[in-house]
Amino acid sequence: MLDTYQKTGVPISDYAIIVNPSDNVAVVKNETSQGLTVILPNQTVLTVREAVPPGHRFATCEIPAGEFVRQYGQPIGTSLGIEKGEWVTHDNMTNDVPIVRDLSEELHNEPPEYLEIGERGTFMGFRRKDGRVGTRNFVLIVPTSMCASHEATQIAMMSEFLHYKREKFPNVDGVVAIPHNKGCGCQDGSTLDVMMRTLSNYADHPNVGGVILIDLGCEKTNLSYMEKYLTNRAKPIEKPFYKIGIQEAGGTQAAIEQGLKYVEEMLPEVNRLNREEVSMSELVLGVKCGGSDGFSGISANPSLGYASDLLVKNGGTVLITEVPEFCGAEHILANRAKDYETGRKIYAMVDWYKDYASKFGAVLNQNPSAGNIKGGLLNITIKSLGAIVKAGTTRIEDCLEYAETPTQKGINLMQGPGYDQESTPGLVASGATVVIFTTGRGTTIGNAIAPVIKLASNNEVFQRMSRDIDISAGNVIEGTESIAEVGERLFGYLKKVASGEILAKAEENKHREFQFWAEKTVSL
Repeated sequence: MLDTYQKTGVPISDYAIIVNPSDNVAVVKNETSQGLTVILPNQTVLTVREAVPPGHRFATCEIPAGEFVRQYGQPIGTSLGIEKGEWVTHDNMTNDVPIVRDLSEELHNEPPEYLEIGERGTFMGFRRKDGRVGTRNFVLIVPTSMCASHEATQIAMMSEFLHYKREKFPNVDGVVAIPHNKGCGCQDGSTLDVMMRTLSNYADHPNVGGVILIDLGCEKTNLSYMEKYLTNRAKPIEKPFYKIGIQEAGGTQAAIEQGLKYVEEMLPEVNRLNREEVSMSELVLGVKCGGSDGFSGISANPSLGYASDLLVKNGGTVLITEVPEFCGAEHILANRAKDYETGRKIYAMVDWYKDYASKFGAVLNQNPSAGNIKGGLLNITIKSLGAIVKAGTTRIEDCLEYAETPTQKGINLMQGPGYDQESTPGLVASGATVVIFTTGRGTTIGNAIAPVIKLASNNEVFQRMSRDIDISAGNVIEGTESIAEVGERLFGYLKKVASGEILAKAEENKHREFQFWAEKTVSL
């Protein structure tokens, strides 16, 4: 016999969320049970046919075979015949959605409504000689190839143990290396260009106060090649700068000893730079998601989007990547472009990635991971529609290559994979001085030179991983906080992290991951 509340019904908001009024599904927030009766917003009664786990969805009306299943007001699949109250799964919904490429040649979106300069927020940052502003002040060891990565790592680790003390050098955030497994035997062309652009942009990053380049000596990507690339950029590195050749120095131990000596000499000079009050317009924010679930696109990502809009309103820059997770939602991004040409560039960016992936036998609809699917992200369309909102609602200014520096403030899209360990470093190489990373399942990744703030989509994972995740947007799901309220709170936290008042949890845990996207390897 059903309980009394099941006879009369309870508001659907107690158990599930209808994201958009035009949706024909509801996303479960508290696990349902077979026979649960809920009252829809139009006051009709619905009986849930089976237990549906959080993050998944059930139909709020009958969806006949051939009709689109809708969430976010957009098609997310095609029904194979779904009954009212039925759990929507791969068994009763295909991934087929309409291909939309509508774009008017008259497309023009107005620029954001910026705050007056005197009204913009501020943070405490490190002003570099070239005018850019960093949020951290690291000494960085850059190996030009895999052949020098061991020595680079040893120099950084031993320097922090022997020479770097925060109380002695309060303006220095640490000594770090970016070991990697690339270089030497790589192909000429775009693969090599991506590698050189990434490494040189890290060396020249505003979060870096001093740098040491180190090579083996005989590899293809040696110091001479790196210096040639830096020279061609016509942009000198205006910071303490040293070079080490392992073969020339006399081997591993000699190179490490030389590196330790250079770091010891460099630390006092790097420490001389003090933080100063600067406008939020100087901040470059990278936005990312990983370990997503069915709530990510409902709570964490739109809250981050709200904070992104606030930064743009303050004159700042936002970078978003993970191009596979534009797939199925690229028409929304294209119609947000500043003009027709930029909109076409967005389509071209997605088409290039589709073509690139197909050469390796990969398809973008395989992007959702096992954890994504378990959390309710059944296909790439659902994932993409929820992912793109991280970049807010203002117009899109430009499209960039991987690790390419933006020339325009506002929202910029960067080419790159969905793989966290490659896309996050790409955002930093492109100039992000802080990254905000949303997660529903729980992700711990950080970055070698930039703070990575974690935003949970639900309170359960936040409580379970509170030593890894900074903030939760779970109250949006529970109905006790709005997206705007979480966005404002996140924006305030961003300012504190950027100012060095607090460390992001990934920094506290010494997460210093680095890798970059080599185009000869497909990462989806």
